[in-house]
Amino acid sequence: MRKLALSDDILLSVEKPARYIGGEINMVKKDPKEVAIRFCMCFPDVYEIGMSHLGIQILYDMLNLREDVYCERVYSPWLDLDRIMRNQKIPLFALESQEPVKDFDFLGITIQYEMCYTNILQVLDLSQIPLLAGERTREHPFVIGGGPCTYNPEPIADFFDLFYIGEGETVYYTLLDKYKEWKQSGASREEFLKMAAGIPGIYVPSFYKPEYHADGTLASFQRLVPEAPEKILKQVEQDMSDTFYPEKPLVPYIKVTQDRVVLEIQRGCIRGCRFCQAGMLYRPIRPRSLEFLKQRAKKMLETTGQDEISLSSLSSSDFKELPELVYWLIDEFRDKGVNISLPSLRIDAFALDVMSKVQDIRKSSLTFAPEAGSQRMRNVINKGLTEEVILKGALDAFRGGWNRVKLYFMLGLPGETDEDIEQIAVLSDKIAKEYYTIPKEQRNGRVSIVTSTSIFVPKPFTPFQWAPMVSKEYATEKRFFLLDKVKSQLNAKSIKYNCHDADVSELEGIFARGDRRLCSVILQAYQSGCFYDAWSETFHYEKWVQAFQDHQLDMDFYIKREREEDELFPWDFIDIGVTKRFLRNEYRQAKKEMVTPNCRAKCAGCGAAKFGCGVCVEERENTP
Repeated sequence: MRKLALSDDILLSVEKPARYIGGEINMVKKDPKEVAIRFCMCFPDVYEIGMSHLGIQILYDMLNLREDVYCERVYSPWLDLDRIMRNQKIPLFALESQEPVKDFDFLGITIQYEMCYTNILQVLDLSQIPLLAGERTREHPFVIGGGPCTYNPEPIADFFDLFYIGEGETVYYTLLDKYKEWKQSGASREEFLKMAAGIPGIYVPSFYKPEYHADGTLASFQRLVPEAPEKILKQVEQDMSDTFYPEKPLVPYIKVTQDRVVLEIQRGCIRGCRFCQAGMLYRPIRPRSLEFLKQRAKKMLETTGQDEISLSSLSSSDFKELPELVYWLIDEFRDKGVNISLPSLRIDAFALDVMSKVQDIRKSSLTFAPEAGSQRMRNVINKGLTEEVILKGALDAFRGGWNRVKLYFMLGLPGETDEDIEQIAVLSDKIAKEYYTIPKEQRNGRVSIVTSTSIFVPKPFTPFQWAPMVSKEYATEKRFFLLDKVKSQLNAKSIKYNCHDADVSELEGIFARGDRRLCSVILQAYQSGCFYDAWSETFHYEKWVQAFQDHQLDMDFYIKREREEDELFPWDFIDIGVTKRFLRNEYRQAKKEMVTPNCRAKCAGCGAAKFGCGVCVEERENTP
């Protein structure tokens, strides 16, 4: 029987003790003494969110397939346990073995959103690992970061020994083989980092030095050792049907955010929305084969006992074999009580047919993401969605028995006007009106429209990486402006308006396009008590403002100014395939309100074809 790291007294005193005991269904069990490498995978947020992340499930399974590696997990302790661990000096531990993280060879941290940066420091601190990479010795784990935020790793560069840029299936095994060589050699910590820097996709921040102009912009990014490459090439898994994917996903004992089997049907997107970072980072789109998906779906549902399967993709409707897959799932699992979840689906006849078969209409709502209220702004952001299509989809849904619709929009998009914002309220009202065109006896009660806005945050590797971000004062003003417009609509009683916190969005915007000088700000904010910044009840805006002031850094510099076209960005040393020239041209097209066709309609020459896979080679493969 495993010995738990926490006593019964402690476990009984904290909220949801199952977060910390491990032992979940399908948890991998190995003898830590019988492996050459111990790797602890971390999601720096609370257990329920971390356990919902597909990327960790894939890497956990992939690394544990090696007999010489034991991959375990750790998540951020919640506030109650955090206090106890600090007071009693209990080192943070992995769930599988319940042994201290500081005794591992690697601590791998997935970084999914900017507002978890202080939680990274919490994990390091509780693990009793020096927060700054430069203070670690040969006795400490190597701290490696991965995930979407590593495409601009500079605001957290000082805390990491290395970053993995790209998709984890490709070079992790090579990195671990190099580590075994180094461990046997007895060489210095720096020597391993030099070995790692020679592996494609690995970035070692200590081997580079940024220099700045007097105006605060980046002047140069210098390599300090010859082993460090000038450009870090994003790693891409080219064959999505001949790669790692778990057959036995972990099943938690408590309810988590995404409590279901997740089947990733494809990676990437063809749409080219100019605000969407994921759509650019994960190019080209690469579907998995139908047979691969059927096999994994069947196996995962068998090994987990879950009663729901979610088909994961940035744009599920662009998966060519979606009808065949969905109808197979319905036929295969109709009598087994398995629900099928279809996020990221365009509302059309097929979608409604499927949802009527797999959802309880009385309980479910439909989701539309027009992103902008006016057609002009949808052209600016290259959304590729007309009002006619939106209204037709809504009416078809209402006729099919739905009476609840969720709508997602953004405030603060580049070039928006009050008229564009007002059109959010107008479009919400038009959708409600569609419901009342149905004869009264055919309606399913009263219509409910939930309209939500978030504040647009420009991200690296998007056409809007040059664009200014609106101030929180602007966002607050326009939120009330929109609320008034919603209240003035004919169907106002059927429309509920929600909005996102402007303070949090402001910080997200700073971190997204920040540079290495922000490391000291993040460190001070953490030391003053900031972590779980993504949670409104634990967010301390005033402490962040103080940290910026103390380091004489202007928050407005990072968010409010439009970048010059030739400005050197902190992330320009990373090559994602999509070129800066293409992104710059897309920014110009946005200003002209010009639409760029999707990848299957016409290749725009973005640069992702250099990877030689996915949609970029579909045409050639299908030509006789």
